[in-house]
Amino acid sequence: MPKTSDVPAQKGLPGRKAQAARNDGLILDAARAVFLADANAPIAAVAERAGVGISALYRRYPSKDVLLRTLCHDGLRRYNAEADAALKDSDGWRGLVGFLARVVDADVHSLTVHLAGTFTPDESMLPDIVHAGEVTAELVRRAHATGTLRREVNPQDLGLVLESCAAIALPDRERTAQLRRRVLAMLVAGLAADGALPGPPPEEGEFAWRWERRQ
Repeated sequence: MPKTSDVPAQKGLPGRKAQAARNDGLILDAARAVFLADANAPIAAVAERAGVGISALYRRYPSKDVLLRTLCHDGLRRYNAEADAALKDSDGWRGLVGFLARVVDADVHSLTVHLAGTFTPDESMLPDIVHAGEVTAELVRRAHATGTLRREVNPQDLGLVLESCAAIALPDRERTAQLRRRVLAMLVAGLAADGALPGPPPEEGEFAWRWERRQ
């Protein structure tokens, strides 16, 4: 997923506003990394990782709850943007498969898996939550209409597919991405009649690191 601080969305802003916008991007990038590693981490850990003062962070995000909500809302908007783009594809099955691949690559559902229940959603998220439900249902409806998607698959099944991929996490980000795409291909094959598996399979002992004692 592109870092917020890498996106040149603040072009043309005056110096102070541009710096504030960049700091905001650094804070969100840092928050994502910190809270995916430990949802209970203190907000000070975010400021330290972002390289900004705690006062600067609190001016933008007055509480951890607000920061977590903003982080997850950004992920929800990304999900919706990818779903909206997929609905423009004339082939409903191809649109659905492309949507799943882009959301997995963007790592949107890692936030859902790690941060659900750690903050209180507010009404500002409701329109995007409703929209997510609507576009997901439409993607499934259009894929069913092609005759390729199994009839018993429903919109909630897509959430299971995405969260299953998000659950794969290794220290090596590139290897994580490879295995997530491979598992997605297997899951997509289960949604339809056939499918090819990309990338090399898991190696023996590759997941043994998780059993190492943490200090």
